[in-house]
This record gives sequence, structure tokens and C-alpha cells, in this order.
Amino acid sequence: MNRDRLHFLFLNIGHFLDHLFTLIFATVAALALIHEWNLSYGELLKYATPGFFAFGVFSYPAGWLADKWSREGMMVVFFIGIGLASIATGFAATPLQVGIGLFVIGMFAAIYHPVGLAMVTAKWKNTGMRLAVNGVWGNLGVASAALITGYLIDNGGWRMAFILPGAFSVAVGIMYWIARRDEMTTERAATRQAEGSAAAMVDHRALLVRLSLIVFLTTAISSIIFQSTTFALPKIFDERLQGIAAFAATWLRDHGFGGKADVATIVGAFAFAVFAIASMAQLVVGSLLDKYGARPVFMGAAAVQLVFFALMAGSRELWALVIALGFMLGAFGQIPINDFMIGKMASGAARARVYGIRYVVSFTALACALPLISLVYERWGFDTLFYVLSGSATAIFVLVACLPRKMPVAAPATA
Repeated sequence: MNRDRLHFLFLNIGHFLDHLFTLIFATVAALALIHEWNLSYGELLKYATPGFFAFGVFSYPAGWLADKWSREGMMVVFFIGIGLASIATGFAATPLQVGIGLFVIGMFAAIYHPVGLAMVTAKWKNTGMRLAVNGVWGNLGVASAALITGYLIDNGGWRMAFILPGAFSVAVGIMYWIARRDEMTTERAATRQAEGSAAAMVDHRALLVRLSLIVFLTTAISSIIFQSTTFALPKIFDERLQGIAAFAATWLRDHGFGGKADVATIVGAFAFAVFAIASMAQLVVGSLLDKYGARPVFMGAAAVQLVFFALMAGSRELWALVIALGFMLGAFGQIPINDFMIGKMASGAARARVYGIRYVVSFTALACALPLISLVYERWGFDTLFYVLSGSATAIFVLVACLPRKMPVAAPATA
């Protein structure tokens, strides 16, 4: 394996671990601590809130440090720091100690997105596909968290669910440092050169300001759409797929494939299948970004969502399942687009900081989505939520239509 492929593999593993560590506690709380510590699930979740707060807020400081010091160095800090924090959390004796551990995990988790994505977009020319592949690794971290954590709880206890992944991350961090230590000594010289080339972009500054506003507005709206759909989809399916779920459960039992299969299991399987298939849309979008650029691809993803969200209102059973796959393809497909635009527009000297701002905006919007779902669902139901999301996708379409056909490039990628 050559150095570039090994480097990209390290960055992909980092994205996988980043999302894995932030979700370990969700399974630990649900399957172990409610019994061991005699606390309700709701009581335990409040100790995870500061960690998610840190995950977003510390993104910008992480990006600033990476630009001013070393991106390679910050990735070493990420791997080793989040690993040690997870190991320490595994030795917690009280809920407060777990909460402190999760906060520290969140601080180190905040490093990955601004730093790792800045490296992906600066290093290679096929930015769209690289971002898409990297995004799939992150999705795998989300999807694997419950599976890995549940297995470790069953075969070693909840403490092992923190300690073993933590030890693995520390080992990866040491290997990353060994593999990349030579680049760390030359990185600052390359950054200074990028600062010099960025000075030539003064004439484009007004245009870049306008584009930045569009990027961050679409980032916020896209994040609300993504969080609303991924969080609410199991409940949506529970309400609207009861008929085909009951049929599937009965068929499986009758044919000896699902002795314990019930409607809840089938609904969960439908949701998992939609998420798994839709996440692959990032690979298609990544290829299209490299070929056609951001504007037409983003408008296409927004158009898919605004149509399918509108169609979902009133839909049930098989029709609802098909339509849900449609809007989730758009929701997952749009994930790499804003990162692609930032990677093309942001100067090399400030790229990690810009990504830091992007993820502060994104994670703040993610937090706002949950109250939105609760308010709309309790008062008007999911049909109204679908109309709100369709309107949100329409807003993205209009904003993206304001982008120039030829995007300015502030820092060309190097091979």
C-alpha cells in the first residue's frame, strides 16, 4: 500500500471511530446502566448531553489549532486523546464521572471533522469521491456502534465497551504518528506557501462572502432535514408500515425464518435497510461532484427531496416505504456537497477553521431539529412535518440556484 492510500485509510478509520465513540454510551445506557445503576434511560441521557455539546462547540478551536500548529499533529491528538478518554470513562464509578468522561470524549471527537476533512480536500484531486468514501466510513461508525457495543457488553461488560475501542484508537494513533511523522516537519512550510497564494484571491473576496453565506445557510437547513429524517424514520415506519410489517413478520414465522420476529423487529429492519441503501447515494454524488461540480448536483439533490417529502404526506404501507427511500437518498446524498464546496473555496491556510465553523453550524442545527420534530408531531402530525421539510428543501434549491455556474477556487488541490 502506497503512502497516499495508507494516509486515506487512516483518515477513514478516524471518521469511523469518531462516530463510534460518540454513540457508545447510547447502547451502554439502554442495555446495561439502567439495570446496574437503577436509573431510568431518561435520567442517564442527561449525562450525555454535555458530550454532544462539546462535539459541536469545540470544532472551531480544533480547526484553529490545526491551521496554526499542525493538522497531522491534531490527528495524532484525536486518535490518542479520544482513546484515552474512552478508556478512562470505562473506569467511571458514578453517573457524574461518566458524564465528565463523555464531555472529554466529545472534545476530542470535535477534532475530526474540521481537521480530517480539511486534509481530505487538500490532499487529493478527486475531492467529491474522496469525501463520499470518507462519509460512508462515518456512516459505518454510526451503524456499527450499537452492534459492537452490544457484543462487548455481552462478552465483557459495559466497561469493555469503552476500554477496548479506546485501546484500539490509541494504537491507531501511534501507528499514524509513525507513518506521518516526516510530513509533520514539512507541513508548516506548505501552509505558509498556501497563505501566500491565498493573498492573490482578494479580488474574489466579495464573491466568496456571498458564497459562504449560501454554504452555511444550506448547511443549517440540510442538517435539520437530515436529523429530522434519520431520527423520526423509525417512528414514521411504526405508524405507516404496520400492514406490510405484520405480513412480513407472519411470513417469516410461517417459513421458519423468524421464530421471534414481530412487527417492531420488521419495522427496525425496514429502517435499517433504507438507511443502508440511502447511504450509498454519497458515492454516486461524489462521482457527480467531480464530473459536474456542486451547483447542478446540489440542485438535483434538493429537487429529489422537495418532491418526495411532498409525496410522503398521506402515504402508507409499500408506497410510503418506496417514497421514504427516495427522500433518504436525497438526504444522504447531499452530505458531501457542502464539504466539497468548502474544500474548493477555502484557502489552504484557513481550511480547517472554515470546516470548524461549518460543523458548529451543522451540530447546532442538529440540536434544533429535535424540538422541531416534537412540536410539529405533537400538534399536527407527521404530514405537516413532511410539508415543512419539503419547504426546507425548496429553500435549499433556491439558494443553490444563486450559486455561480463556475465556482471560484481559492486553493487548488494538490496531487
